[in-house]
Amino acid sequence: MTDPVFVIHGVANRDRDEFAAAVSALAAGAGVDMVPVHWGDLGAQDQYIDAVLPSPRADTNTLRGGEAPRSGPAEPFTAAAVAAGPVPEEQQLAEIDAAIRTCLEAEAEDGPDGGLRDADRLRLDPEEILAHVREAWADTEWLRHTGDEELLWETGRALARSLLDEADFDSDTEVGLRGGGGPGDGRLRALVRRRLTDLDRVAGAAVQAVGARLNHALRSRFGPGTTRFLGDVLVYQRRQEAIHARVRQVIDEVSPDLGRGPDRPVRVVAHSLGGVIAVDMATSAEPLWTDSLVTFGSQAAFFHVCDPRGGQLAPYAGGPPVRLPASLNRWTNLWEPLDVLAFAASKVFRLHDGTAPVDLPVDHPASIGVWTHSAYWRLPSVASVIGEVMCRPARGD
Repeated sequence: MTDPVFVIHGVANRDRDEFAAAVSALAAGAGVDMVPVHWGDLGAQDQYIDAVLPSPRADTNTLRGGEAPRSGPAEPFTAAAVAAGPVPEEQQLAEIDAAIRTCLEAEAEDGPDGGLRDADRLRLDPEEILAHVREAWADTEWLRHTGDEELLWETGRALARSLLDEADFDSDTEVGLRGGGGPGDGRLRALVRRRLTDLDRVAGAAVQAVGARLNHALRSRFGPGTTRFLGDVLVYQRRQEAIHARVRQVIDEVSPDLGRGPDRPVRVVAHSLGGVIAVDMATSAEPLWTDSLVTFGSQAAFFHVCDPRGGQLAPYAGGPPVRLPASLNRWTNLWEPLDVLAFAASKVFRLHDGTAPVDLPVDHPASIGVWTHSAYWRLPSVASVIGEVMCRPARGD
């Protein structure tokens, strides 16, 4: 009787029945008998993740009130939301200048009296306005960090509208907003600084409010998932012996002789961190003798390059590939083009006969979207490759 193929899952598999159903569907697609190896109960705990999630800022309203001091970015996200990196000031001011000129020109053409009422008094000089903006720009807390063209444009437009409204309001007074070095020039300078400060506060309040809420939502919604993905990797380093024992236990329940030596090697299919587990066990000092291994979305080579796995494996030094022991006979490594957690094996490893593990890309149907790390289970091409590999004769047959 042909021995079954053992399937080892990766990170974030807590539901034993759900995993068993996925293995059953994969077995049907591959046309081979499979036994699920579930170790998720030994992985990271996430039931208490809420205890470490920061609450939304208690001082959300500190920006209310005209005299409240402005604060810098409260959280890393809010700073990143304003700009991904330094933005040239000239680039920012050019966008604001364009908006101001556009707004002033539109007012001159489309004003309520056809642009003729108090034309001299309402004619604001964009060069003068920009000079005052340039002078005040370094004192802004938020706007000077943004590279967002729409935000800069709307800032310039709002500033121009505010100055136009002020000029219209003062059109019957002797002190207009035109330049010329007189009192009007000083007033324009003060108004530009005041309005720019107000707009800066609005931008800062909006970014902090949205950023704080989004940070909390991301932590609350994705915190448990992040704990499972990253946490399982960390837990595996500490509980490697217990997880290997679980794999060995499931194999022993089929037959205690399986994988104990070259005469009766096992066949293994493994996803994600399960592939690391399978390679670690097949290359340990007391190896799980493995005839055929199929990994998908796995990080075995990545882990070995970053942190040499030990056992029978030499560290990878960037030169010749690392020779795998005879206890790992064949290895097919599948990767999905959009899966950022999938890594190649053929440049880092060589099988004991000198051939490379087979790195094989799988198809990317549009229906699976962009998060593809968990999609392998339902891809027909994955089941097809597994069926082909696992139906090859084992060593010695």
